[in-house]
Amino acid sequence: MEGRVLKDAAAEEIAARLSSIDDLYFPRAVQSTAASSDQRKSILLDLLRRDPAVFLERYGTQLSVDELLAFDALKHDYEVDWHLKNLRKKISPTSEELKSRSVAVRNRRLAYLNKLVSEGQYFSEDAMRDREPYLHHEYVGKFQDSMSRNMARPGERWSETLMRRAEEAALVSRIREEQQRLGVTECDWVGNEKMEESEEESEQEEVETEDEEEEDEKQTGASSSLAEAGRAENKQGTGLPPEEMQEMMDQFTSIMQQKFLSGEDHEHLDYTKIDNDENLDDHWLREVGLDAEEKYFGDD
Repeated sequence: MEGRVLKDAAAEEIAARLSSIDDLYFPRAVQSTAASSDQRKSILLDLLRRDPAVFLERYGTQLSVDELLAFDALKHDYEVDWHLKNLRKKISPTSEELKSRSVAVRNRRLAYLNKLVSEGQYFSEDAMRDREPYLHHEYVGKFQDSMSRNMARPGERWSETLMRRAEEAALVSRIREEQQRLGVTECDWVGNEKMEESEEESEQEEVETEDEEEEDEKQTGASSSLAEAGRAENKQGTGLPPEEMQEMMDQFTSIMQQKFLSGEDHEHLDYTKIDNDENLDDHWLREVGLDAEEKYFGDD
């Protein structure tokens, strides 16, 4: 029986090392008694000796290869043996296991992508623009009326409008910084349309007359209307037909989805949680079931 028990020295070393980890998980029932390192060590040792299988399930990913070796003395226990094999696969996977893992990760990200798309928020235009303002500008933003983004919206409080304008200014600043980094000519920088409008307004003021006669007032009004129409035409001059605009938006969305699948959204999402979420596998089981059902009824 001596070889079938975890050695005290190994148990002491494992519990001591884990107890020094500040954010180590403890069940809520014992959290109040796990304040100090000594208390945490005592709790870990008790679980390790009482139920090593649960200990491995809870803390196995925190153990090193050498520490796992100490549990070989308990391999006669089916649950312990299963956890050891599973943990070692993660630490030193074979080429086949790596390939299988890669497929599982890809499918789980696809399933999570479908979930995000159905929820509608993460891949909304505003959310994608917040994450990648320059990319949005190149595909969509430069064809839109930028002035409308700063206008008050129906039912919006003034404080909300001011906050949204501040956020918009920060996004425009990020776009311009990227344009400067890439060497974009200054006349093509985002925001320059405001400078053009100011010049047009100055020109309009120069041609306005102070004559109070009715006929001159009519002429001034006509001139002002033409100037307004000219500005509107300039705004719309860089626009696209709705079909082309939708195509550009689709391209931008596709790029953003590929960025998510390739792991580039790590600043916004926890890929570790997504890649290890076995519940996402249910999505593909349902897909396989639907495909089989369609094939069955199709054959009929």
